[in-house]
Order: sequence, then C-alpha cells, then structure tokens
Amino acid sequence: MKLRYILLFFIIFLLPSFQIEANNQPPNIYVVQQNDSLPRIAEKYRISVEELKLTNGIQRDTVNAGQKLWVPFTYEVMHGETLAEIAAKYRSTPEIIKQVNHLTSNQLYPGQLLKIMPKQMVMNGQHILMTKEEFKDWLFNQQVTREVNLIQQHHTWKPSYRHFKGNNHFQLLNSMQQFHRQTMKWNNIAQNITIFPDGRVAVSRPLNDAPEGTIGPIANRNGIAIENLGDFDIGQDQMTKEQKEAIVYVTAALALKFDLVPSIDTITYHHWWHYKTKERVLDHGKSYEVKSCPGTNFFGGNSTKSAKKNLYPLVLEKMKEIRDSTQ
Repeated sequence: MKLRYILLFFIIFLLPSFQIEANNQPPNIYVVQQNDSLPRIAEKYRISVEELKLTNGIQRDTVNAGQKLWVPFTYEVMHGETLAEIAAKYRSTPEIIKQVNHLTSNQLYPGQLLKIMPKQMVMNGQHILMTKEEFKDWLFNQQVTREVNLIQQHHTWKPSYRHFKGNNHFQLLNSMQQFHRQTMKWNNIAQNITIFPDGRVAVSRPLNDAPEGTIGPIANRNGIAIENLGDFDIGQDQMTKEQKEAIVYVTAALALKFDLVPSIDTITYHHWWHYKTKERVLDHGKSYEVKSCPGTNFFGGNSTKSAKKNLYPLVLEKMKEIRDSTQ
C-alpha cells in the first residue's frame, strides 16, 4: 500500500496542472466578463435573473469575472441525433427541450433548429443540493477569488443518521444554519459543503466565504469546510457506500480545482487541531484538548496515519479518474 501511494503521488505530481479552462467554450457556456452583472447577462440571453440564478446555482446577486454560466442557445440538429443525446451533451433534458420548442414527439430532423435551455438546479435559499457529478460540474465553473489550500473534513455528530429521513436535506441544512447563527453567533452556516448519507452534496456557505467554527482562523482562512452528516465515532453510524464515495469524489474534485496534492497539509481532520489554542497538533493532542471529529472510525480512524493509509490514496485515484474523464 505504501509503494502504491508513493507511485500515485508522483503520477499526480508529474502530470500537468489540471486545466479547468478550455480553449473553445461550448455554446451553452458564457464566461463572465469584467463589469458584467446578472441583469445584463440575463437580458443578453432573454431569460430572467431568477432563471439564470437557478440554472447556475448562484447564491448571491453577484458574479465574478471568469465564472462560467450555463445559458440557453440555438442548436442545429445533425443527422441521426436524438433528443436524449442533445440533452445530455448540453445539460438539459428531453422534456425541457420539447416544452421550450413546442414539440409533440421525440422525432427530429437534420437542420432543425432547437432552443436548448439548461436544466435548473435544486435550491432552497442559499442551499444547493446536487449529485456528486453535478457538484463537480458546478465547482469547475466557479471563480473563487480567495486563496484555498486546505480541505477540512468534519462530521456533524448531531444531526446523525437517525435524523436523516432520505428527503429532509433542506430541513437539516436550515436547522444547522439557524443553530450556527442564533446559538453559535456565527454570521452564516459554518460549513461550505455538506455530504449526506445518500451521497447527495449540498453547498450552503459560498466558496468565496471562509468557513467559521471551532477549528479556528488559521485553518479557516484558506479552507473549505466539509461537514459529513453522521456520527462516525466507533460504535455509532456506519457510513454508507454512497456517502463514502461522495466524500472521496468531492474531496478529489476540490483538490483538482485548487491544484492540491493530498497530504496532511492539504486535507485535514478537525481532530488534528487544539480545541482551545486552535493550533495544529496532529496526533499529539490529549483527549481533552481535541475533538474526535470527523470520527474515530472515519475511513478507519481519525489519525494522520489513517488518513494517509485509507483516505488519501482513494482521493488520488479519483483525481486521476476525474482528470482523465474531463480531458
């Protein structure tokens, strides 16, 4: 395992930096320019500001230069193409294409012009709920204006699995947000990302906002905080396959986005930080000085040794898989 980890490290390290940008943008992507605004872009594409925000998971009323947005466009059907193929290629659905173009059947003909409207994201207030693949696509479109060099791993402890009903993602997010604001006196929900037992991924705190919380300002300043819903101490929740896969996938996507190689300096556990001084103590903290977060059974344990053995190799493999699939 050690040799495998070293080989994977050098494979990732020696490959060229992951390029999110493409030389030629597809027609359903608009790259935000300096002095752009949501109303100006919405007017350009003849949609409402609300439609533009829902389509792109925009949490505020501003956009950043360089950010990529999914937008509608006109497409000419090629010979043999189907609605399903076109929809999959341009982030739409056959139903949306049929509705927008007033089609009564799935039949298409070469040269036919279709307006392709991208599908909208699932949002509740500032919370965006996605599959892990949708998160990756959304993430790679973002323009994060602050430096990010640390991915934090946490578990919620409470709420735990017994609070998750399979369809109450937003209820739990809103409850956490309310607790963080009213009880903890933070300005927003503390974490940027929440990963649920069913593998769904929520972005709540905008990525341009550093997380808040007990891990302290040193780790938060340039960090992205992930709260994995559940109690992963030994004897408590047994992590589902779906959540485990999502944690690895999301961490890998973030590492690619911010050009990070998995290590104790780039992917950190809350357990490695002193509860009061906020200093990083790694495996040397006494039990009353550190939290067990992200859990004594999180990917086999919460030590640096466990992270190196059980989490980082999985993230490295997934980074290469994502990289290969997007080139």
